[in-house]
Amino acid sequence: MHIMSEKGAAGGGLRERKKRATRAALAEAAVRLAAEHGAEKVTVEAISAAAGVSARTFFNYFDTRDDAFVVIDADAGARIRRAVLDAPAALSPLEALHGAMAAELAETEQQHELWRLHAQVLRASPHLLVRSLGAHMADETALAEVIAARIRSGGRPVSESAPGSESAPGSDEERREALDLYPRLLAAVASTAVRTSVEHWCARQEEAAFLDVFREVFALLAAGLPAPHA
Repeated sequence: MHIMSEKGAAGGGLRERKKRATRAALAEAAVRLAAEHGAEKVTVEAISAAAGVSARTFFNYFDTRDDAFVVIDADAGARIRRAVLDAPAALSPLEALHGAMAAELAETEQQHELWRLHAQVLRASPHLLVRSLGAHMADETALAEVIAARIRSGGRPVSESAPGSESAPGSDEERREALDLYPRLLAAVASTAVRTSVEHWCARQEEAAFLDVFREVFALLAAGLPAPHA
């Protein structure tokens, strides 16, 4: 699931915030138009007009029309990876990942309608669903790489261990480490935790706030998924 966070967009300078806001407006316009008319009937011109920009501006943010339907917020994964790498050394990889994702998901209760429409668009367009799955898998692999990097650094923020580097393993040995079982499993479990939390909360919104559900999911993971009492 690709995350869209207004909180994440609040960071950076004014120019960067405007760029993020424009990209978010284009992605939202694309999803809403596709949900109403079908993705195949939505043009770049219609998306751009709905977002209040020119068609030329659209291509400053997306290489193709379909890209606007596939990924709601392309920067979310990078923000999560950065937060995992910079989390306090005392936190375990699971705790660091929980904190990074919780910060990115802070606006979930405001965004769930758009997420629902996005899922509807993907279900109706198999080729977009395939592209979305590919993007999701790439994000998951990149997340596994930064988890491996954090473990290698002993939890030190990357600014202390490798200034100027976001994450990526450099040597062949480091890349092999990123593909080890633990980083890959944690990245995959975290992705599943987001999806499960969203689905559970959407079905029971009156019972708890989303972040409380998300916190409970990670608490269960941290405890080793003990069997619930009968």
